Amino acid sequence: MTRHRSRLVPLAAATTAVLALLPAAPAAAELVVLEGGRFYKAASFRVADDRVRVELLAGGTVTLPLSRVERIVDDEVMPEPEAPPAVADAGPAAFDWRFAEGQPVPATPFGEQIFEAARRHEVNPALVAALVRAESAFDPAAVSHKGAQGLMQLMPATAQRFGLARGEAFVPERNLEAGTRYLAWLLARFEGDVARALAAYNAGEGTVDRYGGVPPYRETRNYIRRIYDTLGMADHPILATLL
Repeated sequence: MTRHRSRLVPLAAATTAVLALLPAAPAAAELVVLEGGRFYKAASFRVADDRVRVELLAGGTVTLPLSRVERIVDDEVMPEPEAPPAVADAGPAAFDWRFAEGQPVPATPFGEQIFEAARRHEVNPALVAALVRAESAFDPAAVSHKGAQGLMQLMPATAQRFGLARGEAFVPERNLEAGTRYLAWLLARFEGDVARALAAYNAGEGTVDRYGGVPPYRETRNYIRRIYDTLGMADHPILATLL
């Protein structure tokens, strides 16, 4: 098995420098989601250092500590329903999301570290690897314009919730540990519903609660499709409900 050398990137040298250079992100009704599901509709936003400045769609601005932001999600594409939509039957699972002896080490960068984190948190390593592919394309130094960091693109608030100390987001083993722990927590919270757990990883669990299922966001639905496709489940029945 190939072992991959970890690339350690100091938080102050990487996050602050990279985020400070990023331009304001153009947005059409992007949602800046806070913990608990509350959100702001943003015409644009800018992440710099440890804060995010939001130009509100309705006018005005608000500046928040990045630690309060759970997710920033692109493209709300449907009006909020008066009542939560009915959730379709996901159909028979094409794979078991739980860890089982005999599952292979993912043939990806950081495969061994992904496998060990998946074993510790009892999640199928193929699911963790597919999520890492969708989040960062296996780049441990990845920083999004929304403030997410590392292999599993953890926002600072989520990283702190799941055990990452300041400066550890770019340490592959630590990022994988916290992100896999978060994914396992979401799978338990949503009773093994993989689509909802992935939607919550992308858009926040409060958003999934608010809509009673996968929210009507292009980014979130495309994210789920990409992960299912990586898992060889492009024809899974749940995807027909995400058109």
